[in-house]
Amino acid sequence: MLNIDLLAHYWSAAQWQANLLMLLHLLGALLLGLVLGYERAFHGRAAGMRTYALVCMASCGMVILLAFPQQWYGGSALPTAGAAAALATDPSRVIQGVVTGIGFLGAGVIMREGMNISGLTTAASIWVAAAIGILLGMGFYFAAICLTVLCASLMMWGMRLENALPSHPAIAVMVRGQAGHRFDQDAIGRFAQEQGFRFAPGSLAIERSGDHEEWRFVCTAKRNYGGQTLTRFASRLPELHGVADFRVTHARN
Repeated sequence: MLNIDLLAHYWSAAQWQANLLMLLHLLGALLLGLVLGYERAFHGRAAGMRTYALVCMASCGMVILLAFPQQWYGGSALPTAGAAAALATDPSRVIQGVVTGIGFLGAGVIMREGMNISGLTTAASIWVAAAIGILLGMGFYFAAICLTVLCASLMMWGMRLENALPSHPAIAVMVRGQAGHRFDQDAIGRFAQEQGFRFAPGSLAIERSGDHEEWRFVCTAKRNYGGQTLTRFASRLPELHGVADFRVTHARN
């Protein structure tokens, strides 16, 4: 039979206080994660603001619940019979197993193609889903709802925030020369400079097939061109002397 008094424990004053304290911790993790992620996004790295904020909040959510053992399961599962009972009601071992398993699952959605890495935000969102499930399982319903709302909002509007802030997105460029043509590094550097990009010599790779030369390198934009970083560079690339074919993609490294 449904016990209303037991269910009421999950929404008691003490439970509300614990959940509100968790919310404050989650908001702090969101803010600090965004700051760290912005530094990476500013330099065109793969893990940006959304990824860092999601991981930071998920980690915070899984750790902060350990600070309120008296509120686990609505306060109805406190150990009462010494070490054996404490061991039986300790959920940290289960949480450890969940986190380990989710790590393997998240790694499976991360893809790398050349210098472009995708799936990091999806992997972080899987990590967050595990944290939400753990909070719910432990009885912290309000904190789980808040974490869900924060993360869903971040995934929906975080990209807009990243695009609105100053940054130096990176692009990966492949140019294939005409037969017999040899590219010059200084000429490519000057061309990139004219288009508002910085040529990264340390990323340069040169390959020759027959009489054709193929150069691969990374350029970083001097500023965020409103999401048109690729088209800005690609539209002018045919003007580079000796180019027969080219490919330009985002470089998330």
